[in-house]
Amino acid sequence: MTPKTMRIAIAGAGNVGTFVADDLRKRGNDVVLIEQNPEHAKRVRRDRGMDVHWVIGDACEIHTLDEAVLSSCEVVVAATGDDEDNLVISLLAKQEFAVPRVIARVNHPDNEWLFNESWGIDIAVSTPHLLTALVEEAVSVGDLVKLLRLEQGRVSLLEVTLAEGSPVDGKTVREVELPADCSLVAIVRDGHVIAPRGETPLHAGDEVLALASVQAENDLKRTLTGE
Repeated sequence: MTPKTMRIAIAGAGNVGTFVADDLRKRGNDVVLIEQNPEHAKRVRRDRGMDVHWVIGDACEIHTLDEAVLSSCEVVVAATGDDEDNLVISLLAKQEFAVPRVIARVNHPDNEWLFNESWGIDIAVSTPHLLTALVEEAVSVGDLVKLLRLEQGRVSLLEVTLAEGSPVDGKTVREVELPADCSLVAIVRDGHVIAPRGETPLHAGDEVLALASVQAENDLKRTLTGE
């Protein structure tokens, strides 16, 4: 089955924006890249030769987003190096152009609390926090690690490596009473991905991936780790 192609607008032609734009274009998507600095855009076009549509202008301005035809985009990525700009771009994309999916880059971790649905943001990506989560995921056993926020921060993708003595060690998925608003999505065991079914057993050492609402995270942690 051929993957569905999308029209995607990316604000900011820095290292992050240009890499994402180039990668998405190679996957067959229709990409428009918005950059405020014409000289920088000229250098990027000369050096990288990316086959994307370019719009030169301030992505915080309505007329620039009109020129990019944001109303026809399925996804907008606010990838500038300025958090204030990314918030404004996200809000305009959602409220003025009704873009279904808005993804915003968080440059300074202290600002992450702002990047939520009130600013029109569906997914906020904070590189420092993501790196922390990946480090914790690599070194922790028995700790619940938040990998990704979804649904404007209301739902998280969580990972836990089951420790010896976990309350669910030896139980089947059917026997585990999960809290409301939680779902097990995958089990990784010995390098293999297992889709959890009712009869699937859980063992110490399993990496368990789950989706949970923010309110249910602590209950999920108690269920899987006993803490």
